[in-house]
Amino acid sequence: MAVLRRRTRRAPGVDDPLDATQERRVRAVLALGGVPQADLPEGVQQVRLRLLERAAKGDEAPRDVSAWAAVVASNLAMDWHRAKRRQERLGERLASLRQPAQPSDEESSVLSLAVAQGLDELPDPQRQVLVLRFYADLPVRDIADELGIPEGTVKSRLHTAVRALRARLHEDEVV
Repeated sequence: MAVLRRRTRRAPGVDDPLDATQERRVRAVLALGGVPQADLPEGVQQVRLRLLERAAKGDEAPRDVSAWAAVVASNLAMDWHRAKRRQERLGERLASLRQPAQPSDEESSVLSLAVAQGLDELPDPQRQVLVLRFYADLPVRDIADELGIPEGTVKSRLHTAVRALRARLHEDEVV
């Protein structure tokens, strides 16, 4: 019974450095190394390429091409896993940047209570501009117009109020 060889199209004069048995072995090593089926043809091509590059540099052919190809395939499988882990870590880092950590309900309640107590301790003019700026989301110009005071005074009161509130929250070890 004759063994049928699958022939692929190659450039004239260029012999395939891997025979069918060696190619199957390379595929098996890659698959056992965890490389997905879809990536196996690319892995086989990488092994072929390395053999051809070796010949093009004038290096001596490996004594046992099959063993050499298996080692190269094993290294390619490790490289594939490293690249996959690198991609996963990158994805995790990007996801963590996109999704800010949400404080728990308890942490949020403690922070809200501390901010409310800190606001109560502020002088009325500072509390007023702070509430209008950060809770009512009014721009400095509108606050100044509503209160009939200069914009510089609004900015000064905001700065002083924020600094005092921040100090209070740090003092209570809330933030």
